[in-house]
Amino acid sequence: MSQKKKELLRSLKFVGFSISAGVIQVIVFTLLNEILKLDYWVSYLIALVCSVLWNFTFNRKFTFKSAANVPVAMLKVVAFYVVFTPFSVWFEDFLTVKCGWNEYLATGLNMLINFVLEFLYQRFFVFGKSIDTAKSRKEKRLEKQLEEQKRQEMLQQEMAEQEAQQELQHDMQEDFPSDAPDEPEPDGGN
Repeated sequence: MSQKKKELLRSLKFVGFSISAGVIQVIVFTLLNEILKLDYWVSYLIALVCSVLWNFTFNRKFTFKSAANVPVAMLKVVAFYVVFTPFSVWFEDFLTVKCGWNEYLATGLNMLINFVLEFLYQRFFVFGKSIDTAKSRKEKRLEKQLEEQKRQEMLQQEMAEQEAQQELQHDMQEDFPSDAPDEPEPDGGN
């Protein structure tokens, strides 16, 4: 597959997982804001954290296929949200409280901004050097089979070498009998 197609597929996967993370965020936000009647910013913050965890997990494994150190990668994502979250909370509060926007419209705009920035951040900073380094189960299974096959071949080679060595020793013993003392020749009557 060409690099251009790989990047297009990667982008589509990111879109798909981001949409699913957006659904998670909307559901959690709705439950907290509408049913539990928590403050708007608390509902938003908890929903955002749930969305980020979902998105990070699936994008690391399936979109970027990264074998990078998970805690380090997650810390990089946390660093992004240390900056983005206060901005997004302030921005949503500004849009909803100060400007009178609908809460869901403000959340949708924030999600769109988050989507674009997060893709660029994860693609080039979080996973940039480790993209496509994780092995699939199939690759791991094939690798294990190859290792086993090599091990078997090495064992067979060792056995063949041992047999050849034993055969050589046997042939040498036939051609050059051991230095065992010869039996004395019988005296001719002396």
